[in-house]
Amino acid sequence: MADGGVREVQGLRRRARDGLLLARDLEPEEQEAVRRDPAWQRLRRGAYLAPADGGPVPAHVEQRRVALARIRAVDAARRSPAWFSHTSAALLWGCDLLTVPGCVHLVQRSRPHTHGDAAVVRHHGAVPADDRAEVDRLPVTGLARTVVDCACLLPRAEALVLADSGLRLGADGERVDALLAARAGRRGVRRAREVLALADGRAESPGETLTRWHLHRAGLPAPELQVPVATPAGRFRADLGWPGARLLVEFDGFVKYGGGGVGGAVAAVVAEKRRQDALEEAGWRVLRVTWTDLRAPGTLARRVRAALDRPRRG
Repeated sequence: MADGGVREVQGLRRRARDGLLLARDLEPEEQEAVRRDPAWQRLRRGAYLAPADGGPVPAHVEQRRVALARIRAVDAARRSPAWFSHTSAALLWGCDLLTVPGCVHLVQRSRPHTHGDAAVVRHHGAVPADDRAEVDRLPVTGLARTVVDCACLLPRAEALVLADSGLRLGADGERVDALLAARAGRRGVRRAREVLALADGRAESPGETLTRWHLHRAGLPAPELQVPVATPAGRFRADLGWPGARLLVEFDGFVKYGGGGVGGAVAAVVAEKRRQDALEEAGWRVLRVTWTDLRAPGTLARRVRAALDRPRRG
């Protein structure tokens, strides 16, 4: 690309809002420059996303960036009242999602056209005032409504991850229950009831939620969450546990060891080792679970069952 073309595209990047550029805001020659540049991603007709600042980013970060930009592109083309819903609303609220949505969900009063954008799922229905909200200047279904919508739509494990995070972010549990009761007999409600009966906002990560889900599916006793433990080295809190058996489960996603460079990571590992030593010296057994363990839930359940069946020392 000639120097003039490079300068033109760089200028367009500065004009993009949150990385999103709409063809309707461009002159014909500017549109052509964006279309020719492979660094720009076409989100849908007339909407382009600038490359991420600072070079390549982790895949899951890029997926969320693209999904959020696509939501904004759909909003820019919206001509009638509608609210972003389901996993699109969950993304905007900041809920945990195991799978970033590849399409945009909307709820609208009017019936959707038979033919439309395949990347936009339009749900027909009313959104009462109590179930409306605004996030980043975008109309969305309220957090409780979003949790229920997703619980009726997603596979159980994914729905529980989202529901736990929704409650942690402040979804009203009573409102969730009322919305679910009002949907009796509708598609997905039986699955949603199972999931929401287990949902708990005290879960602090998707890994903790999935660990709890797999243990539930295996028929193991329900653990307590965020178990407080007093030790001579101080008071700690474990992810999951059975105080009667003096057994704790800690999910280790490795994120806590990152950041701060090598020195920071080493310090975090040393601190975690001291913490585990203190828990064990106080008479608790600690099982560590990683993402690899979650790929073999049967093995994980057998480990926990064996630990629960093992007599306590002392």
